[in-house]
Amino acid sequence: MKIEVWSDFVCPFCYIGKRHLEEAIKDRSDIEIEFHSYELDATAPEKYEGKMKDYFADHKGMGTEKAHAMIHQVTQMANDAGLNYHYDAIQHGNTLKPHRLFQFAKEQGKGNEFMELAKKAYFIEGKWLNDDDFLVHLATTIGLNEERTREVLASDAYLDAVRSDQTQAAQIGIQGVPFFIFDEQYGVSGAQPVELFKQVLAEVDAKKLD
Repeated sequence: MKIEVWSDFVCPFCYIGKRHLEEAIKDRSDIEIEFHSYELDATAPEKYEGKMKDYFADHKGMGTEKAHAMIHQVTQMANDAGLNYHYDAIQHGNTLKPHRLFQFAKEQGKGNEFMELAKKAYFIEGKWLNDDDFLVHLATTIGLNEERTREVLASDAYLDAVRSDQTQAAQIGIQGVPFFIFDEQYGVSGAQPVELFKQVLAEVDAKKLD
């Protein structure tokens, strides 16, 4: 079974949904997961100089109180999924560059590993994902060539691959992430509970037996 996932590194629900899916399939050896690029906020600056609570309040039309409440809720959801988000340490920015590098990693068979490390770096370690040296560190950690990685970062390489994923998302009608497609049949939107993912898996399995 193949599961395709549209995701962004800075999407809190994408990381939570990833963990829920992983829990749902932990006893399965027949599943392939393929991630696709999606920019949650293509208008974000390369680096936002401030805290995420201020970004939500000032740039997303939320008041301070609502921003605090949302961060608290998301942090609790993450904790329940085994993720320790550190919103005060997050360094926010546009994700086009890391998505290009993800596409390079994906081409080398390392896309899923890059996706995991980049999400962890952003939400848990407070790393800025537009820092070239840090991205090179991520890339070499998963076995990518340092020189080629720097060439990718210094160019527009793999931009077409990012745009292709985004075009496909638009054609499917995806308007938010995470978005999961099971065997090109079932679409699931959002960080759904583990049991819902298991239910979808069972439905796909049953259909194959029809």
